[in-house]
Amino acid sequence: MRTRHLAVAGASALALVATTAPAGSATQIADTSSQASAEQGQSLAARAAPSLRVRTVVKGVDVPWDLTFLGNGAMLYTERDRERITYRGPNGARTVVANTPAGVWHEGETGMMSILAARNFKRSRLFYTCYGGILNGQHDVRVVQWRVNANSDGARRVRVLVKGLPSTTGQHGGCRLRFGDGGALFIGTGDAATGTNPQNLRSGGGKVLRVDPGTGRGLRTNPFAGADSAMKRRVFTYGHRNVQGLALRRDGSMWSVEHGTYRDDEVNRLRSGGNYGWNPVPGYNETRPMTDFSLPGKQIGARWRSGNPTIATSGAVWLRGNRWGAWRGCLAVAALKDSSLRIMKFDGSGRFVRMWTPAALNGDYGRLRSVVMGPRNALYVTTSNGGGGAGGDRILRVTPTS
Repeated sequence: MRTRHLAVAGASALALVATTAPAGSATQIADTSSQASAEQGQSLAARAAPSLRVRTVVKGVDVPWDLTFLGNGAMLYTERDRERITYRGPNGARTVVANTPAGVWHEGETGMMSILAARNFKRSRLFYTCYGGILNGQHDVRVVQWRVNANSDGARRVRVLVKGLPSTTGQHGGCRLRFGDGGALFIGTGDAATGTNPQNLRSGGGKVLRVDPGTGRGLRTNPFAGADSAMKRRVFTYGHRNVQGLALRRDGSMWSVEHGTYRDDEVNRLRSGGNYGWNPVPGYNETRPMTDFSLPGKQIGARWRSGNPTIATSGAVWLRGNRWGAWRGCLAVAALKDSSLRIMKFDGSGRFVRMWTPAALNGDYGRLRSVVMGPRNALYVTTSNGGGGAGGDRILRVTPTS
């Protein structure tokens, strides 16, 4: 395994990164051994980093899990525990378009989660959500297609695209939706805290699925397209713990962000058919490595990992637009436990280069959940502190000022 010594700008002078290791090799993490080198790296990063302006655009919400823009400055956003979807118009006026729909279930980390507008939303009025479902006392996580009415004051479910994603207590429910290159719908899932799910190709847990956004079927170009199981035909990658972020890079590659155990949150570049090595058996053994290179076959190591302790990485997006300066083309990653935004630079080959932790989003707003690029290449960030009311969560608009 190859390791690199890198300085991290921000709250810590420690950078942790591992490149893909051959099967059977030990996973090692390197830290910055030279204090002088770390200080020099921080100084260089500070000079290159833009200043940020943070403005609250929505407040008094309760765990706004995700948001999506509709092409005219309007947005839709979800609230996980309130089980609802809200439309916010270009003028800021808000209307709840779906309020605790029948069959939606929330518990722990699962509820009304990711949301994504169809690419042809202006014509079709369609969007997608991923949420915890309940039917006849049985729980699952499912992906559903919806349509907003012409007045944007109501939405109805059109069809269930994917159902039966595992869920028991609400732990490790995933679930992130993003479009890939060519319009395929990617679905990042959690393992439902069941040790056998990530390596079981007939289970939708601990996977990244790739499906047709109109039918929910696996694509013919998927790695297991010829399988006799409908769920296996949807699998794009497997061996994940709890995928919280998906982000499409300009080169067409899809990247995932997932929670570690007590260590090793990961950023992964996804490869069709790839096994990312999470296999916490027997039982649900969280002392197992996030990428277990002792498993049969080939496992793919993370492009970045947090080391010990975890910072609970969540949503991610690649920054675009000249206004972001040195951060243009970097990956913005929200962190829950660490209450920070991380800006990660990767080179053209996907190797980790450097990280920034902007002071403007380092602790002042609490837990950060989702990050989405919006109009005029502004970054929108949701908080995840819970509680609702005047002192509840927010949706933030973040722009560079220099």
